[in-house]
Amino acid sequence: MKPDLSALVAAIRAQPWAIVPEYLDAIEAIAARALDDDVLAKVSADGHEAMMAASRAAVAAVGRRLEGAQVSTLRGATAVIPVVGTIFPRASMVGASTGGTALSTIMHDMRVAWANDDVERVVMLVDSPGGVVSGLGEAAEALRAAPKPITAFVTGMGASAAYWLASQAGEIVLDRSARVGSIGVVASMSRQEGPDSNGRRAYEVVSSGAPMKRPDPATEEGRAAIQEELDAIEAVFVADVAAGRGVSATRVRADFGQGAMKTAAAAIEAGMANRIGTLEGELSKHPGQTRATRAGGRARASADLETRRRAAERN
Repeated sequence: MKPDLSALVAAIRAQPWAIVPEYLDAIEAIAARALDDDVLAKVSADGHEAMMAASRAAVAAVGRRLEGAQVSTLRGATAVIPVVGTIFPRASMVGASTGGTALSTIMHDMRVAWANDDVERVVMLVDSPGGVVSGLGEAAEALRAAPKPITAFVTGMGASAAYWLASQAGEIVLDRSARVGSIGVVASMSRQEGPDSNGRRAYEVVSSGAPMKRPDPATEEGRAAIQEELDAIEAVFVADVAAGRGVSATRVRADFGQGAMKTAAAAIEAGMANRIGTLEGELSKHPGQTRATRAGGRARASADLETRRRAAERN
């Protein structure tokens, strides 16, 4: 790998991600221009690239451009804000090359929608494998305190960082083929064991008082330090999902997939989402039909789940 590409991959690996692991591998491969990498074929094979392209086309076809927004549209009194592709903190070369969305763009358009008197509600159109952790906690707090109703509609994949954001909406509606989950944090890293392809060997030395600045995953101490950091971030993730869905953190850890993805029906059964629907159905709603409060909507969802559980126990 060329030195400049090695630095780019190292930068990708320098931060924790809330993403489906295969997609992190693909981002690294794309960044390194390893276009023949097996992981790219694996990601392409699930058909998700075509689905995300369709999601972007759907947003573009909805209504007119929301004035002042960067990527969002307006249909009637509903603002449609896309959360499509890998989520990066801000616009970047890697984000553009992987068809990603900047968190800064999502939140900019959210604030534009909240400030626009013509907008009465927001629909987040979600189709994303997740992304970088940075900034997600602050964004989640802002979404929970939104001054206007938000519905998250998941058309394909609402994974990891994308579910982190979607879970803050007053209601989560799933396409019948959608999947949500992958709650957890992953870090990718490597240690050079021999000369690189250019005949050079990379060395890294840290100051004596900062041995944990670059924890060595090859040692038990290094792995423990890395694990501690990831678990701390996961705790914030879980707490935000719990607050967004109106359930306990214990419930999220036990019933929300434990890092796995859940299909639409299973996600609704677990309380991760509210119901199955269609994008057109959501956009065709009159704003008055969505004025149920966040607490009220979630209370009904919790009551429905409890009713199903009691029925299952009786059977």
